[in-house]
Amino acid sequence: MLFGQLLSTGALPWHVLAYIRLNVEDTTSSSRIFTKTLFLKLSDDLGIKELNERLQDPTMQESFESIFPKDNLKNIRFAINFFTEISLAGITNLREYLKNMPRLILQKQKKVLESESGLSSGSDNSGPESDSESDSSSSSSSDESNREKRKRRRRS
Repeated sequence: MLFGQLLSTGALPWHVLAYIRLNVEDTTSSSRIFTKTLFLKLSDDLGIKELNERLQDPTMQESFESIFPKDNLKNIRFAINFFTEISLAGITNLREYLKNMPRLILQKQKKVLESESGLSSGSDNSGPESDSESDSSSSSSSDESNREKRKRRRRS
């Protein structure tokens, strides 16, 4: 409760919340109780609306990444469930992020494919040397596979 009071009065900078890691691997029952008490105190002192505004501040998002993880599905669900259990589900936008996650994944994959196609199209213009190198590497790999087949035949 002390830390909640210090944060809500501005005596402690909100960047200290970066040290709270809210995920399955890094939390214990004690750390979950601490986090629960802290956020309940903050919501009592500031109110849900002001707490939400502070947590949505774009300049502070880096400090809140460990509390509201977006790295993998398991951690996202853990954080959603945690805040839902302490009746503060409204302070996180992770549910919305989770709904949009398939679209975000598709966008990331599209960017990766575009960058790969940009790289491969750049290598296509490298000239005849690259073609002969790829031909020789494919022929050498087929020669190796043919050798392996012959060895297997001899053994059987």
